[in-house]
Amino acid sequence: MDVEIKRDGLTLRGTLEKPAKDEFNLVVLMHGFTSNRGVTPDQLLYQLAKTFEDKGLATLRFDFNGHGQSDGKFENMTVLNEIADGKAILDYARSIKGVKKLYLLGHSQGGVVASMIAGYYHDKVDKLALLAPAATLKDDALKGDTQGYTYDPNNIPDTLPIKKGLTLGGFYLRTAQTLPIYEVASQYSGPVCLIHGLKDTVVNNIASKRYKKSLPQSDLHLLDDADHGFTLGNSRQEALKIASDFMLS
Repeated sequence: MDVEIKRDGLTLRGTLEKPAKDEFNLVVLMHGFTSNRGVTPDQLLYQLAKTFEDKGLATLRFDFNGHGQSDGKFENMTVLNEIADGKAILDYARSIKGVKKLYLLGHSQGGVVASMIAGYYHDKVDKLALLAPAATLKDDALKGDTQGYTYDPNNIPDTLPIKKGLTLGGFYLRTAQTLPIYEVASQYSGPVCLIHGLKDTVVNNIASKRYKKSLPQSDLHLLDDADHGFTLGNSRQEALKIASDFMLS
């Protein structure tokens, strides 16, 4: 069903699906940069949600601010305010009647947000799954190369036109340079599943290898034929199986 929450005057819109039983475990899914919560059957988060639901799990997925059906301008989006979105989403998830255990899953930039939310709320999150987590966004901002668009990292422009006719705000780039991604994520000591493709040309798999070192209970799955969206060969089904096995274990 469609759901809405408020965060600092913005309405965030999402989808909640619950099994027909009094108690259940809930997976909160977080999408990546320029994407959305998964509204068509070909999308990764849509397929992840359906896979989990078929196994008896509840799922909750939202569009971050400036994405999909949620309020806000993309130009004003930063990882920091996506973390604020994530906190509001987590608060909502914790208020749902019948939730026994709470799991987080994030893809790409959503993986960065999920990992930091798990670090901040290490006592509330029972499991964490990160698919191609884009922690290299900090490295990119420090180099002055974001999504293949270059700029002076020491003299960041107010705006940066990028793909799909979108404009990225300079504050996104400024804050990205100083994000304590691994430092915050390392506060989480629960079970972690890391999945990354060796053919990912958007986010180097060094990001997941660093997470592996930072997270004490993590398992890293490097898929030979997977790209960033897990679209090559059988990699999508492989990622779905690894993620669902982890959530059900």
